[in-house]
Amino acid sequence: MKVLTVVGARPQFVKAAAVSRAIQASGKIKEIIVHTGQHFDANMSDVFFEEMEIPKPDYNLNIHGLSHGAMTGQMLEKLEEVMLKEKPDKVMVYGDTNSTLAGAVAASKIHIPVAHVEAGLRSFNMRMPEEVNRILTDRISSQLFCPTDTAIENLKKEGFENYDCEIIRTGDVMNDAALFYAEKAKEKSTVISDLKLKDEQYLLVTIHRAENTDDLSRLKGIVAALNELSKEYKIVVPVHPRTRKIIAQNGLELNCITIDPVGYFDMIELIRNANMILTDSGGLQKEAYFFEKYCITMRDQTEWTELVTNGFNTIVGADTEKIIAAVMANINKPFKTGTSLYGGGDASEMICKHLLS
Repeated sequence: MKVLTVVGARPQFVKAAAVSRAIQASGKIKEIIVHTGQHFDANMSDVFFEEMEIPKPDYNLNIHGLSHGAMTGQMLEKLEEVMLKEKPDKVMVYGDTNSTLAGAVAASKIHIPVAHVEAGLRSFNMRMPEEVNRILTDRISSQLFCPTDTAIENLKKEGFENYDCEIIRTGDVMNDAALFYAEKAKEKSTVISDLKLKDEQYLLVTIHRAENTDDLSRLKGIVAALNELSKEYKIVVPVHPRTRKIIAQNGLELNCITIDPVGYFDMIELIRNANMILTDSGGLQKEAYFFEKYCITMRDQTEWTELVTNGFNTIVGADTEKIIAAVMANINKPFKTGTSLYGGGDASEMICKHLLS
């Protein structure tokens, strides 16, 4: 069987690493990897393929830095060309980016079955481009690989049981990756010593979603909270290039330890050694849980509702006072262990098995 995998953004490289490893181990699937180029910065792209030992992409479309429509349109055109040339049996897409939607639409238009990893997630906020991408991708997919029971319930409520598709609870491939790479990260990463953070208390922060970076009042609220917290705690912020540019353009100043985006191993070590995580990223909310850290989510909703329900994640929006209060409430709280919200680390093998069905 030939499967064409479409990736384009950092979280997708992490997920693809886990599944590609299972595909190679099976010996029954030939995988063609297409990198759309959506994350083109070397620190957000090349380094992942190198350190995670993912096979280098067979194609790099080098499409980035455009509006949503232009980016998705160009990806659709180029992906269709690759699919017509490669003639895969299935196309596999991950998550909820423009690359995800373009891969799914290109495949469905030429009648290639689509397998969607991380299907069924919903934030119920249609202003988020990611929400539009994931809903449309689910609707045209033949195999819906769901990480959680909540994801399956979302699909059932939307009537997916009446559609011609398989709904499969696999567990979360990011959990597979975290378990597999944690020891390697400990051996290979030097980020903690490089930043002189050994035995230091610090908060790890990421900000990149358009709902925060493109809304100046929200961005100011987050920056004000971080600057206030920095009076008491060290704060480490790997800054997305786009976020860095917007902060500079608006004359804002982050009184934090700001660094360039880091590779997966460095990120694992930064999470593992942090006191707490503050983020607007979807993936990082889960990675915080995998490494037993409380998370403060600077958004108005999350797709990972089970983290909130079980007390591991607090939703604060971009409200300065709420962000500070949530940090103070969770900073020294013992982490509740003993739950298993995302499977036992065999999601990739399960996906591989169902790809062959």
